[in-house]
Amino acid sequence: MADYELPPPSAFPSLSTEDRITIITHLLERSPALESLILPGFLSVTSYGKLVAYSRAVLLNLASESQNDATKREVLLEILAAHPRLGARKIDSAHSVAEQASLQGEAEALAALNKEYEEKFPGLRYVVFVNGRPRDAIMANMRSRITRGEYELEKIEAVNAMCDIAIDRAKKLGAALE
Repeated sequence: MADYELPPPSAFPSLSTEDRITIITHLLERSPALESLILPGFLSVTSYGKLVAYSRAVLLNLASESQNDATKREVLLEILAAHPRLGARKIDSAHSVAEQASLQGEAEALAALNKEYEEKFPGLRYVVFVNGRPRDAIMANMRSRITRGEYELEKIEAVNAMCDIAIDRAKKLGAALE
């Protein structure tokens, strides 16, 4: 994580597809489905802030369309599942490991909440902006969202959280947002 530096937005036009995918992975997690949605518009953005805003718009549109389209719902669920479960023992993303550091020692409680969440919202993964927030606040948020029980709203919350995380990651990787 610390050894990667985002290239300046002025370099976007000259980046290879692989380099663009690397950026998407650092900001939003690794997901071939996500890459296929974001890559076509990558060259139309001129900053990291605009890249995240573009990604948010694409994903919110997908969330809306997924309400009545099973194929689009599966694509959205695959993208959201790229984020690791809170408190998971094995996390592939160095960014997520660092972001979830404050949740150490809560593995059992988080496993139970993850299970309850995923039973309430089949196919969805709980995604929330964690970094810097106390574990009690995160767990209260998770409990509140389970109790609320609104599947369509959960998709929107997860997309927005994913993009909020991307903004934070871009800043930490040295990118100006505009």
